Amino acid sequence: MDPWFTTSLGDATLALEPLDRLEALFLSTYGTTGCPAEAAVFFRHESEGHLHCDLRVYLSPATAVLAGAIGAEACGRPSPQDLSLLAGPEGAWRTLFPEGPERH
Repeated sequence: MDPWFTTSLGDATLALEPLDRLEALFLSTYGTTGCPAEAAVFFRHESEGHLHCDLRVYLSPATAVLAGAIGAEACGRPSPQDLSLLAGPEGAWRTLFPEGPERH
């Protein structure tokens, strides 16, 4: 099984610009048309017991090139709970999380 990738963009209140850059990098790497359904980037606010939430992004296995470019670390497949799709086709939900309902 191919790994997923993850990285933290830091404090969620300060992460909008890095999130926008990541989305633009995804689009320049994979395009908007013909992007495979397996190529997607998701994000979620996670507190891990801290006072402030971090914005953590999860990159699907098909985005290994992008993950390497941003220094993301390999990880297991995240739970779809509370994930939001940042970049990739809407069909990525069904392809990458076939067991559960779409999360937005």
